[in-house]
Amino acid sequence: MPHSPFRRQRAATWLAWACLAGLAALAVPVRAQEQTPELGAITQRWLDAALAQDQGALPLRMEVSVGQLDPRLRLAPCARVEPHLPAGARLWGRTRLGLRCVEGAVRWNVYLPITVKAFGPAWVLAGGVAAGAVLKESDAIESEVDWAAESAAIVARPEAWVGLIAARPLQAGQALRQNMVRAPDLFQSGASVRVVVQGQGYAVTASGQALSAGAQGQSVRVRMSNGRFVSGIVQEDGTIEATL
Repeated sequence: MPHSPFRRQRAATWLAWACLAGLAALAVPVRAQEQTPELGAITQRWLDAALAQDQGALPLRMEVSVGQLDPRLRLAPCARVEPHLPAGARLWGRTRLGLRCVEGAVRWNVYLPITVKAFGPAWVLAGGVAAGAVLKESDAIESEVDWAAESAAIVARPEAWVGLIAARPLQAGQALRQNMVRAPDLFQSGASVRVVVQGQGYAVTASGQALSAGAQGQSVRVRMSNGRFVSGIVQEDGTIEATL
């Protein structure tokens, strides 16, 4: 049985950080006359080696390609260069890796564009699916795709998407991701719903009218019989749990 997308992405993230830690530990001397091409080559070689070394622990097939610096850059001579991950960045998809001079008369910091691909099993649509349609197992076939091509997580297990609703029009060839599907509505706008209002030390059950359709896990507003409005989370049985 395939591993969950969350476990796979955590593994990919762990490996990415392992690569970065190794890069940081291996600050590399660079000759002044060939700094720009050498920086890319050093980064590529190290990433390739790190991925090959840790491949057995990772359920995804990883590929990393390193771009080039702006050829107009003229970097000061540097005895030792250290890679680093910019704040807010991660080694997944299209990203960048920082390279800073840690031993030189002039300290500098530049960024190399890199692309991290993570190939693994996924479910690819065999044909188009209209928005609001219920997904069936026959709608998709298992195939290998790049999980890192988009930010939304891949839905790897059939039980995680069969019976769910297409959140928007879907096209043939798309790999199913979490933002493409949603749970089916348990009630429609205007329906009578049961609301459990919880407070400190008490819980009250009452009926109300839903102001929108609701699926499990969604937040909805309800007009209570006394005219008050409350918001709550839709539970598996259609009950709405609200907290005052």
